[in-house]
Parts: sequence; structure tokens; C-alpha cells
Amino acid sequence: MKLHLYDNWTRQLRLFEPLEPGRVGIYSCGPTVYDYQHIGNLRTYIFVDGLKRALRLNGYEVFHVMNITDVGHLTSDADEGEDKMEKGSRRTGKSAREIADLYTDVFRSDLKQLNITDPDVWCKATDHIPEQIAFIADIEKKGFTYKTADGIYFDTSKLNDYGHLARLDIEGLESGHRIDIGEKRRPTDFALWKFSRPDEHRQMEWDSPWGIGFPGWHIECSAMAQKYLGDYFDIHCGGEDHIPVHHTNEIAQTQARSGTRLANFWLHGFFLLQSGEKMAKSKGEFLRLQLLCDKGYDPLDYRYLCLTGHYRSQLSFNFDALLAAQTALNRLRSQVNSLGEPGAADPTYVDRFMAELNDDLNFPRALALAWDVLKSDLSAGAKKATLLKFDQGFGFGLESYHIEDEVIPEHIMRLAEARWQAKLARNFAESDRLRKQVQEGGYLIEDLADRYRVKRK
Repeated sequence: MKLHLYDNWTRQLRLFEPLEPGRVGIYSCGPTVYDYQHIGNLRTYIFVDGLKRALRLNGYEVFHVMNITDVGHLTSDADEGEDKMEKGSRRTGKSAREIADLYTDVFRSDLKQLNITDPDVWCKATDHIPEQIAFIADIEKKGFTYKTADGIYFDTSKLNDYGHLARLDIEGLESGHRIDIGEKRRPTDFALWKFSRPDEHRQMEWDSPWGIGFPGWHIECSAMAQKYLGDYFDIHCGGEDHIPVHHTNEIAQTQARSGTRLANFWLHGFFLLQSGEKMAKSKGEFLRLQLLCDKGYDPLDYRYLCLTGHYRSQLSFNFDALLAAQTALNRLRSQVNSLGEPGAADPTYVDRFMAELNDDLNFPRALALAWDVLKSDLSAGAKKATLLKFDQGFGFGLESYHIEDEVIPEHIMRLAEARWQAKLARNFAESDRLRKQVQEGGYLIEDLADRYRVKRK
């Protein structure tokens, strides 16, 4: 089966064929580095990494560009509020540049821990101000802009199909809006360049043909994607929240300048839910990858959990689910490690695996197939080679994992120690209860003469 991907522009599953034979250009929206990224954000990057791995397994050369937003992203996606970087600077007491560098470094560390491959190009918004100004100037020459007291805006009425990606009801938005849109002509119009106010001290501002100010959030991605990938490239990725505003406006800008929708395929990863709600930094509390590590989880436990849900389905997070993912990954590692030297991968299972990946990145079914391989009657060497081939898509690092290098998770060790103390106190009911919890976590307790040992099942 050839690779098929769900394209949100056409709202259908489409056969993927690269614009340039053998080579795929991808742009994915990166973080706004005013704060740490939460695990919901990181789910999107796991999805993009899975896409890249699937493309490479199909024999394509992948060229991936990711932006770093370090200016211009206001606290409202609709061009309202203050710049998130300025707000982050005030919160931390550091300069905007310092916090951008800090949170970029943490983000890149998170990606490494999750075994997410780096993009080929990291591009910062602040390093591409001339490109953004040139892009706006071209849009202006073609009659798509107007000026207000606070900036240069894109006139969305000039595009007949504005909002097609999100299937926006423009007439409904026009008639139903109840907010003050200031000097904007309509609610969907958006800022290309914002003027610095005389009463504010901005750390990041630049001169331009329109005055001192800073770029809008959307223009950076259009400008940088076009710089590195051209007027029309293969795939643009992001989170589902980018569909109605950010990606819609990226497309509008590029249509105005170049006459294309920027990318042939538009792919979006869906939200991670916690207690039934989208995880968001705006709520003040969110889960970081480091917190999972502090609780004794391997970051790849979270990667495994993400692959149990399809990228186009919302995924609910709780620690019971994460514990189940940890147990499953530990079992997978242990069993693969015990298979000895790899032989030749089984072509039938490899074909079935590729069929699952090529069906719009169906990693949940691909994971189920991995367990089928372990239960099959293949030789040990064939099983190992086949699963190592699968892992080129999963990204669990099975080939480099060695059981002797394993560190028992901290929460398992706490349970084991509590169980040992209960046994010494002859509280056998409590001892049995704690032993069962350890077993449910994927480990066994072996009692020795005067101590105990914890090992994987």
C-alpha cells in the first residue's frame, strides 16, 4: 500500500506523491519560547517525527524546517493583548532574548529525550525580520493591506476563499461578532506589522517602511517556509488549534504574494486532554516532561503512550494510562532484548507494518502488530530483526537498549521498599498488596536472605 495522508485542505485521505521525486519538504510550526512546553505540545512533535520516519521508511529524503517564535505572538491569536515574549520577560525578570534562549534549549532537550529527530533547519523569527518585511511589502504592492493606528493589516475580503482550510463561516462571523475590533475592517483581518506604542518600552522592535514595530505572528511562518522550501512545498504540519487562525492566515498571505496555498498537504495533530480539557499554559498549571521524569518515568514511556492513539484523535492523559504505557514498553524492551542476535526481517510482517504506517500513520495498529510478531512462530532472530525494522518507525531505541543498563523507576523502588518494611513488620496483607502493585507496574520482587531485588517481569 502506498502512503496516504489525511489532508485538511481537501478534508480527505489522499495518495501522497512528492512534488519533487524522491524528496519531501516539510514545515512544522515550532514553539513560542516564552515558557516551557507542556506534554500536550510535545505530542504534536511526536506526531511530526512519526511522519518523518514513515516517509523515510518509504524511501524518501526528508528536508524538515521548524520555526522558533521569539517575537510577535500576542497573548491572543487574534492580534490582541501583549507579546508573549514581553510577558514572559516580565514574569521571569530576564530579558526577552534570555528567556528565548532558555526555553529553546529546554525544548530541544525535551525533543532529544523523546528521541525526536531534529529538523534540518531551525529558524528563529528574529533572525528573519528582513524576509518578513519583504513579504509584507509584496502583499502591500498587490493591494491586500491597509493601515490602522496600531499596524498594517491584511484585508481578508480580497480573497474569495479565505478560511477554506477551517471551513470558516465568514458571513456568520461578520454578523455575529460582539467584540470591539478597533480599526480593523472585519473580525478576520489580521496584523502583518504592529507599531510600537509611544508609551511602551519593547525589547524587540525594528524599523520598517511603515514605522518602528514588530511583525505579526503569522507572517514569520509564511516568510520562513517560503525562504527554505519555496512557494509551494509538500507538507505543512501543526496542532489542530492552528487550523482556524494561524494556518488559515499563513495560506492567505501566501495566496496574496505567490498565488499558492503554500503546501500541498496540511496535516494536524490533535489535542492531549487532561480531565476532559485541552492542556494549556494559559491555565497556569501544566505538565512538563521533566515532571514525568521526576516521577520515575522514562520520556519514551510518554512516546509509547502517544503512539497508542491516532494523531487525528484526541488523547486523554492520566497517570494510570502512562503507567500502562511504561509497563508495555518495558515488556517490549525486555522481550526484544532477550531474542539474541537479529537475523533477517520477515518480509510479510514488514509489509503489513508499512501498510499500517501508510494508512495515514496508523501507529496504534502498528504497535498491535509488534506484539503479534512477538507471539508468532518466527525464529528469535527473525523476530528481533523484524521488530528493529518496526522501531525505525516507532523511535523507541530498541537496538541500543540493553537490559543491564536499566534503571528501575523510582516509584517502583518506593513500593518495593514499603513492601519490604511491611514484611519485616509481619504485616503480610500489606506486603502482598504492595507486591501486587509492583507486579502491575511490570516488575517482580525477589526476596533474598537479608534483602530483596527488583527485576522486570
